[in-house]
Amino acid sequence: MKTKTGRYSGYIRPFSRVLDLVIINFFTAHFSGIPVFKDFYAFFISCSWIIIATNLGFYEVYRYTKVIAILNCTLKQALAFLVCCFALAYFYPDRYNLYSILEFISLSIVLILCFKLFIYFFLKKYRIIFGGNFRRVVLIGKNKSILPLKHFFEENPDYGYKLIKIFDLDHHKTEHLQESLSFILENKIDEIYCSMNDLSSKQVADFIIFADNNLKTLKFIPDQKQLLSLNTVFEYYDYIPIISQRTISLDETLHKVIKRIFDFVFSLLIILGILSWLIPVLAIIIRMDSKGPLFFTQKRNGLNNKEFNCFKFRSMEINELADIEQVSKNDSRITKVGKFIRKTSIDELPQFFNVLIGNMSVVGPRPHMVSHTNMYAERIDKFMVRHFIKPGITGLAQTKGFRGEVETDKDIINRVRYDIFYIEKWSLLLDIIIISKTISNVLKGDEKAY
Repeated sequence: MKTKTGRYSGYIRPFSRVLDLVIINFFTAHFSGIPVFKDFYAFFISCSWIIIATNLGFYEVYRYTKVIAILNCTLKQALAFLVCCFALAYFYPDRYNLYSILEFISLSIVLILCFKLFIYFFLKKYRIIFGGNFRRVVLIGKNKSILPLKHFFEENPDYGYKLIKIFDLDHHKTEHLQESLSFILENKIDEIYCSMNDLSSKQVADFIIFADNNLKTLKFIPDQKQLLSLNTVFEYYDYIPIISQRTISLDETLHKVIKRIFDFVFSLLIILGILSWLIPVLAIIIRMDSKGPLFFTQKRNGLNNKEFNCFKFRSMEINELADIEQVSKNDSRITKVGKFIRKTSIDELPQFFNVLIGNMSVVGPRPHMVSHTNMYAERIDKFMVRHFIKPGITGLAQTKGFRGEVETDKDIINRVRYDIFYIEKWSLLLDIIIISKTISNVLKGDEKAY
């Protein structure tokens, strides 16, 4: 169930829309010289903005919305609006040029974003300082299931959730469930959070009916296994409801094109700017340090589980276990030069050739050697989901500390969890943040880089 509109959202959103339209039309008239109130130009440009915003959910900002989501949506809004303005400019060839379009859109978007972020952070401060704009909530479930959310509500008052009561289902489950229903009505509770794993199917259905009949917002807390399979989407074939297991952002053609252009340009810059002079230098140093080729090529699994040749600078002595045994800390196979290039991640740079060719991306789930893919596919639930998109040189899991050697099943489970999140929530902005975080980790020194 979607969250109810907050106490002030009914005023803030209309105000934001009007303010944005004023900004857009003002900068259009100021920089382009177009008489915005003639020939219905103001009407067309305003309608374009509102239609794009409605489709992208530009004004759908909630108390739990993250800043990265706001920035990502603003970027999409700006690009789509830019295309519309180019189309409208066709009718004003004498007064509307490329420079004026870029100038007025850039300034408009920056100012709109500033106001949007100001309101977002102002409400966070307002909740803490004045104690207003709160949602009254209750938690229902066993202590182990609801403890993380309990801590979140208590430690993050700026989100605007006031935890009124916890109904612990570890003991006297039936009595506590009955008590919770009357308590919710008597104390004007806004939102109900139930641990999905601690309720039977009938109890879940009863809560849904109760929430609908009493206009309460109902949300469920999944466990880790449910979490990986809850990104479901309802689709309709005529009038028949169909549940799709997950949405993959990069299945959309536009997203594929954007990511491919970014990958191509970024990899080309790295190859021309760094690898063009680094390869001859490392060719001398690596061969002086140990016998063997400059590059190490290994079969790995990529998009749709297809095998491809993954390129690296050779960092180990030639050995028969290279395609079977993963490198571990203080591995005797690693050469002196190899220790340095692995620690600094220089050994991964040839994979930008893979990106240029098209069998890898700059950001995505890290590819595993074929023998390990087969092993983890049998042992780890949902491991193969990672192969719905191209593998990457770096990824979200790597920036969260799950890179390098897999020491326990927990390492690979967490890696899969972050990879699935990335697959479902991809955006160009998220790629840029992951790349920035990766560069930062390399400069600081990653303890799992060996």
